[in-house]
Amino acid sequence: MLKFFFMLLFVIPICFIKKSFWMVQNLLFLVSFLFIGFNIYSNYWMNISYYFGADTISYGLILLSFWICCLMLMASEMVMRLNNYSNFFCLVVVFLLVMLYLTFSSMSLFMFYLFFESSLIPTLFLIMGWGYQPERLQAGVYLLFYTLLASLPLLIGIFYLDSTSGSMNFYMLNLGSFNSSLLYICLIMAFLVKMPMFLVHLWLPKAHVEAPVSGSMILAGILLKLGGYGLIRVFPLIIKSGLMFNFVWVSISLVGGVLVSLICLRQMDMKSLIAYSSVAHMGIVLSGLLTLSLWGLSGAYSLMIAHGLCSSGLFCLANISYERMGSRSLLINKGLLNFMPSMALWWFLLCSANMAAPPTLNLLGEISLLNSIVSWSWISMIAISLLSFFSAAYTLYLYAYSQHGKLFSGGLACSGGSSREYLLLMLHWLPLNLLILKSEPGMLWL
Repeated sequence: MLKFFFMLLFVIPICFIKKSFWMVQNLLFLVSFLFIGFNIYSNYWMNISYYFGADTISYGLILLSFWICCLMLMASEMVMRLNNYSNFFCLVVVFLLVMLYLTFSSMSLFMFYLFFESSLIPTLFLIMGWGYQPERLQAGVYLLFYTLLASLPLLIGIFYLDSTSGSMNFYMLNLGSFNSSLLYICLIMAFLVKMPMFLVHLWLPKAHVEAPVSGSMILAGILLKLGGYGLIRVFPLIIKSGLMFNFVWVSISLVGGVLVSLICLRQMDMKSLIAYSSVAHMGIVLSGLLTLSLWGLSGAYSLMIAHGLCSSGLFCLANISYERMGSRSLLINKGLLNFMPSMALWWFLLCSANMAAPPTLNLLGEISLLNSIVSWSWISMIAISLLSFFSAAYTLYLYAYSQHGKLFSGGLACSGGSSREYLLLMLHWLPLNLLILKSEPGMLWL
């Protein structure tokens, strides 16, 4: 694990060379492909040292981080073209990648917490430095305070674990032996906010709408997954309290998912719609994960990976339209089928992935989550059926509204995409549909 860490560290000085934007991106792609070939993981910790170890869950999420960070640089060509502090931009992205890499591969709870919080800083830089409207300052403050407020109890909880069991290493903690409801709240609250669970989700749409395309991609692709990953890691410690209290969060998430889907149906801003759909998807991931069943955990993991690719791709599409039309409003982005005919295919493919059509990985994740939640309680079928229905409804609404209709008179030319954009979308869509052929690591890692 250390070799990849050093490789990333040595990419940092390259960021300061003039005109090194694509070089950094190519090096990150190289790291990704090396990491794919490095696939010797099983479901127990591999390459164990004091701080670094990774198992199947970490492996998938680290690989997703590498991949999304490469694609972030690819999508942010505008930063380079306008020379909008492009070297500093590369530095922020690589630094963020290092922090995520360390978060997913740390074996000590405290190190996990440290890097989990550190990933907030580069994200804040991305939103505040390269965002669009002046409201980005407010969005940055929202992001910071929501996350920090919920994370302080987590730190206290981790130190309490340290004082009672004498270690903060995942291996050394005696699993399932802590039965304190206060500890339970302390340990999971930070992750529920990061997921984000309904009721504490307000920072997400704000941050998404104000962030540049790269910020949106990393937020949707990786930072929401930190919450799920953290829950998978801490639940073995507090499983007794979990069996008592989890029903609260599951019911909030399911009802919240339906409400957020309804909110999606009246959004006029493309990015805002995709951001709210993330909240709905993460709601179902959270409910499945908290049932603590085999189906639930595997489905949550699969859907986290799938949602990372799919949501990130949709944000790229929204950005491509925004760069052409100068607006993200659905009132202006109409009739794109006439305006960018070849992009309509990608809109269709990624929208169908968003509503979990076969053969995407989303389908696999949603089916297993559905199994886990229904076997947990029959009544939840009502919420799940509404959620699935509205999920298809708002995705179709996004697709139909943006592609059909009368073209806005300001965009009277026809505009193709550049090969960079097609490659970008292809690299989101291909893994999403090919991973279902090799879904054992996603489903059988327990």
